[in-house]
Amino acid sequence: MSIVFLVGAIAACSGSPAPNLTQGETPSTDETADTPSPTAATAERVVTLTSLTADLVQTLDGETLVGIPGSPLTQQDPRFSDIDIVSEGRVEPDLEKIIALEPDLVIGAAGFHDKVLDRLQELGIDVLATEVDSWDALETLTEELAQRLDASPDVLLARYDACLAQAPESAPSTLVLVSRQPLLSPNKSSWAGDFLNQFNLPNLTADMQEDSSFGGYVTLSEEKVLQANPEQLLVVDTGDNLLDQLKGDAFWSQLAATQNDAVYTFDYFGLINPGSLASIEATCQQLANLAPED
Repeated sequence: MSIVFLVGAIAACSGSPAPNLTQGETPSTDETADTPSPTAATAERVVTLTSLTADLVQTLDGETLVGIPGSPLTQQDPRFSDIDIVSEGRVEPDLEKIIALEPDLVIGAAGFHDKVLDRLQELGIDVLATEVDSWDALETLTEELAQRLDASPDVLLARYDACLAQAPESAPSTLVLVSRQPLLSPNKSSWAGDFLNQFNLPNLTADMQEDSSFGGYVTLSEEKVLQANPEQLLVVDTGDNLLDQLKGDAFWSQLAATQNDAVYTFDYFGLINPGSLASIEATCQQLANLAPED
């Protein structure tokens, strides 16, 4: 997966501009850019442009969902098999198809779907721009969607609590690597960074300032990685054999994590891009199952 595609994917799925990573959606976010008033009408026909919001809406009130993105996550989920697809990967959503579905609410990712959301708003269709870059943002989005659908968020909020309840009290120092050229790692302002924080994993790049155009991510040199010398490494699977590529670099064998066999592969969806409820819950379980600190 190219760095450009991966970053776009991070942003698209989550809802905020992210590193140029790549995978059909983007590294992640979901706070509302266009916040509806408390008296906003109940939505009865909803089109979502991210897999995460499609999952949330389907779980809250599946009868309202009339349009979804053509993400690998939605295409592999039988719950969405009869729902119209209005976008594919990083291709601009089909505006005419969306309008034909006569939605009263269209939900997209802030910084990624701005153009189509602006056009829909000009046509008098209610839109919601989301950005999920933290667990607080996920909870806020869930509560807002529940309000718009006149549904209860309690089941989803309980699932979030159950997920985070698996967090250990302490863990080894951790470094997440998302790409190789450049070496990218999430700081605390990203979904991944907040995820590590929620699981009490000392993220060695948490407090580093962004030095690239990838929001919530920092660029590392091999020297910085060696200096940080994490006790465990989380390598993100973006479909381009990142771990195998890293193993070929001279610095790799010098790290404590590699010497102690404390290198773990994580899926892009869940850790970098929330993706779906199932992806998030799978990541919670995997983080909880990491080797305990000695």
